[in-house]
Amino acid sequence: MAKFAKKRVTEFPEVIPVTEALREGDIFTKLSFLIWGLGNLVRKQIVQGLLFLGLEASFIWYFISFGFGALADFITLGTEAQTEVFNEAKQVYEYLPGDNSQLCLLYGVVTIFVAIGFFLVSRAATRSSYIAEKAVKAGKKPLTFKQTINEFNDRRMYQVFLAFPFGGLLLFNVMPLFFMILMAFTNYDRNHLPPGNLFDWVGFENFTRVLNTGSDLGRTFWPVLGWTIVWAIFATFLNYILGIILALIINRKDTKIKGFWRFIFMLTIAVPQFVSLLVVNTMIQEHGAFNLMIKELFGAGPLPFLTNVTWARVTVIIINLWVGIPYTLISVTGILKNIPAELYEAAKLDGAGPVTTFFKITMPYMMFVMTPQLIVSFMQNINNFNVIFLLTNGAPATDAYYRGTAGKTDLLVTWLYKLTIDNKDYNLGAVIGILTFILMAAMSLLTYRNSASYKEEEGFS
Repeated sequence: MAKFAKKRVTEFPEVIPVTEALREGDIFTKLSFLIWGLGNLVRKQIVQGLLFLGLEASFIWYFISFGFGALADFITLGTEAQTEVFNEAKQVYEYLPGDNSQLCLLYGVVTIFVAIGFFLVSRAATRSSYIAEKAVKAGKKPLTFKQTINEFNDRRMYQVFLAFPFGGLLLFNVMPLFFMILMAFTNYDRNHLPPGNLFDWVGFENFTRVLNTGSDLGRTFWPVLGWTIVWAIFATFLNYILGIILALIINRKDTKIKGFWRFIFMLTIAVPQFVSLLVVNTMIQEHGAFNLMIKELFGAGPLPFLTNVTWARVTVIIINLWVGIPYTLISVTGILKNIPAELYEAAKLDGAGPVTTFFKITMPYMMFVMTPQLIVSFMQNINNFNVIFLLTNGAPATDAYYRGTAGKTDLLVTWLYKLTIDNKDYNLGAVIGILTFILMAAMSLLTYRNSASYKEEEGFS
C-alpha cells in the first residue's frame, strides 16, 4: 500500500499550480473551483468530495447568515449610533442600541480572513480534482480517502504540527495587527468613541496630520522621532563599546578573581529591571536621595534630573548604561576568548599598541560577529518602553507638544502609549505604530545588507 501511494505521488505531484488545473483540467475540474468536491465525486472519491462540499456549505452559511452583513458594516462602520431617550413612564433615561463601529471593523476583518480561507480551499479542491483526473487518464485508480490519510501521515505530518502554532499566530498576531493597521485610516479618537459615537474612514488624513511639519501633531512627531533615534544610537553603541571594554579589563591575564567581578555586574540582571528603574526614579526626584546627598556634601541645590531637558536625557542614557552593560558583558565574553591569539601576537610584533589593537583587531572581529545582535538591540532601544516610562515618564513635560501628550524624553513608543491609553486617540496611536514599524524595518534591512556579516558571511579575515 505504501509503495502504491508513493508511486501515485511521484506520478501526480501534490503541489500543482491551480492555474494549470484550470487550464488543463476538464469541465469537472474547472467547476470544482466553484462547486467544491464535484471532480472528486465524479471520480469516485466520495469521502473527499463530501468533505469539500461540507466545507463549502459551511462557508456559504457563514456568509449568508453573517458575512455579507459584516462586510457591509465594514464599509460603512455603522450608520446609527446608540441614543439616549427619556422614558416618561419610568422617569428614567434609557439607551437605544445602535451600531458599534469598533465591532463593525472587527467583524469585517474576521470576514475578510474567512474569505481568504474560502479562496484557498477553492484552490485546494481544484487541485485535488485535477490530481484525480490525471490518475484516471493514466489508467490508475484515484487514491481512496484511507490511502490519502496514509499518504498524508507519511509525507505531510509536519503540517499537522505546524497547524496549531500557525493558527495561534494568525489569530493572536496577524488579525489584531491587521485590525490595528486599519484603525489608522479612521477617525477613531476621543470624540468618536463607540457605542455612543461612530467613527468613519478618513483615508490617509491621519498620516498627513502626523507627517506635516506645520501641524500640531507634526511639531510633536518629528522632535520625538529625532530624540528616539538619538536615544537608540547612544543606548545601543555606548552599551556595546563600554561592555566590550569592561569585558577586556576583566579578561586580562593580570586581572585577579575574574569570576567575582563578573558576578558583581551580573547582580544588576538578577534584580528585575522595573524594580531598579522605580527605585532610581524615587532617588532622582527633587527631594530624593541623590539630591539630599548632594546638598549634605556640597551644599548645592537640587539637580534638575527631571526638570531640565538636557539633564533628563543624559540621565536616562546613563541609567540605561548601568542596566544594559552587564548584558553586553555576558554576550561578548565568550566571543573575545575566540579571537585568535596569533592576531594579537602579530600586532604586538609590528609595534601596535593597545588602542591600535583594539580598533584594528578587537572591534572589527566583534562587529563582524555581533552585527545582527547590534541591529536587534538598536530596534529594541527604539521600543524601549520600560526605561523611559518608569524612569522619567517622559518628563520634563512641555505644552509645545500635541495636547501635552508627550514630554521631552518620550520615545515614539511611550508617546503612542499616552495617545491611546491616556488620550483615547487610537487612530493616531495606530499611525505612530505603523510609522515606527516602517522606520525599524527599513533601518534594520539596510544596515544588515550593507554589513560585513551579510556580505562576508563565509568567514572573518
